[in-house]
This record gives sequence, C-alpha cells and structure tokens, in this order.
Amino acid sequence: MDRRAFLLAGGAVALSGCGAQSVWAPEADVQRVRYRHPGGPSFTLFTVKNVGSDNGAHTALMISASERVIFDPFGSFVGRGVVERNDVIFGANPAIVDYFIDFHARQTFYVMTQHVALTAGAAEDLYRRALVAGPVGSAMCTTTTSRLLAETPGLEGKISQTFFPNWLFDQVAQLDNVITREFQDYDETRENAVQYGWVPGQPSRFNIE
Repeated sequence: MDRRAFLLAGGAVALSGCGAQSVWAPEADVQRVRYRHPGGPSFTLFTVKNVGSDNGAHTALMISASERVIFDPFGSFVGRGVVERNDVIFGANPAIVDYFIDFHARQTFYVMTQHVALTAGAAEDLYRRALVAGPVGSAMCTTTTSRLLAETPGLEGKISQTFFPNWLFDQVAQLDNVITREFQDYDETRENAVQYGWVPGQPSRFNIE
C-alpha cells in the first residue's frame, strides 16, 4: 500500500507505527551536495493533499539556514542525486526541490507549499533539531514536523503539535507573511516524475517563494 494511502486509512491504528529504518549517507556524499540558498533564512511546509477530498496525506519541511535541507519524515523520496540521513535530504538546490514537488504531485495528489521567513537564529535552531529528529516511524510525519515548528523560536504559541496534516497547514496559514503556492501534476504515478539537473542561476520550475 502506498505510504500516503496508509496514512489516510490507518486512523488510530496507525498511531502505533512501526520501527523506522535508518538511512545514513556517507560523509563524502553529504559534503558534495551541500547547498546554501540565497533567499534568506526560512522554512517551507509541504502538504500533500488528496485531489478528491483535500485530505492531508503527508507533511514535509524544508529549512533554509546555514544550508538548505528537506526534512521528509517517513518519506519515500528517492532518486539519482538524493542524499539522505534519517529523513533529512541534503543538497536541497532548486532542482531537488522541483523533483521533490513533482515526485509527490500526481493524478490523485497535489502539493501545497507555505513559505515563511525566519530569523537566522530561529532557522538554525530548527535546522539543528531536524538533523536529529529522525528516523521517524510510520504515520508520524505531521506529529514530528509540527513539534519541530512548535519549538522554534518565534513560533511558540502559534503552532501546536498535531497528528493531522491539514491542521498543521491551517496553523501555518495564520502566520504573518506566509507565501502559499499550489502545485498540480496529473501524471498517473510518481514514476512519471521528472528529475531535473541543476544549473546555477537557472530559475526553478516550481517557484515556492
């Protein structure tokens, strides 16, 4: 069963989860792909939603601090050039971000992004906690992501921990100066996702900012 379908169908039973598998890329690979985004410190919440019902199916978080990474708890994002350590995807350059969105958007799911600027200190704090938050067990993507955000300096009292992707999405929507985007791709399966090669200075296909 697809991971997102499992999350939707599992309900309370899914709360029991299962043991998360550790993935640990070699240091040489991590160093090779590290990427610092010029756009300033921020986070971007990814919410994968069902086309028919708009139910939230998966949550992930991109953090732009001393480097830009994607925290994809219990994620299935794989491909050439993807370097992961326990749910943290390193080297989140524009091509990897494009691929991440295209990987999740398909005939039955679309992707919402919410981009929020942070102070440099808050972004670095969030980044460092994300590095040690995984691996995350099944159906716990939103619980873990919402906890990370709730503990971020400046977001205290604005974000509370939740199990449900749409509840987290709604909370982030209330933050100041949030930039929200919707991305659709009606390919039937994620196997049709296009993996892009990054050319420095080339515009991103999916503009999240």
